[in-house]
Amino acid sequence: MIKLRLKRYGKKREASYRIVAMNGLSRRDGRPLEELGFYNPRTDEVRLDVPGIVKRLQQGAQPTDTVRRILQKANVFEQVSANTAS
Repeated sequence: MIKLRLKRYGKKREASYRIVAMNGLSRRDGRPLEELGFYNPRTDEVRLDVPGIVKRLQQGAQPTDTVRRILQKANVFEQVSANTAS
């Protein structure tokens, strides 16, 4: 199963995360299938590849709880439902 999850990078105590599509059995910092965004919890900066995320969600990818919250704040799920309705 494909999962949308956070991949950690950066220095100690200064972590940032990439939002990636990965195989559900891969380790957290393993090789992703695709990088779909960026999240910095210290500054709340978020950059998303919305078309790529919508495509992966329509293919059945499951976001983790944290990624789901980030996507809900960015109203990505509304775009998924709008694209499936058309």
